[in-house]
Amino acid sequence: MTVRAQKRLPLTRLPVFHVLIAQLIFVILISALLLVWLGWIAGYSGFLGGVIAWLPNLYFAQKAFRYGGARAARDILKSFYAGEAGKFILTATLFALVFAGVTPLDARAVFAAFILTQMVSWFAPLLIKAKPLRP
Repeated sequence: MTVRAQKRLPLTRLPVFHVLIAQLIFVILISALLLVWLGWIAGYSGFLGGVIAWLPNLYFAQKAFRYGGARAARDILKSFYAGEAGKFILTATLFALVFAGVTPLDARAVFAAFILTQMVSWFAPLLIKAKPLRP
């Protein structure tokens, strides 16, 4: 039995592409708001917090949605587990790098932007248009 090689979808055709774009736009907006309201340090701290949330989500999307179809169910499950583990490790590493390497840093802005960027994905069903099922 041979395994057919799956073509990898480009990033723009992934089901979560619109969510990733919405998160990226939100990171830029929240950074701009923090910059205007609280100053330069809060602005770039917020940007770093948003990027800490966005980059692991991008990694997960690339890893988790690499396979498709019912025949690839095991590969899909493995890629979701690998993507989630990688997302966790990447998030922890990025937090460590930011807190160890960036001074001065506004920790409140980092965590606020991180949490708010993650919350964008909660509204994902509103951002993704449902495709009608074919008979």
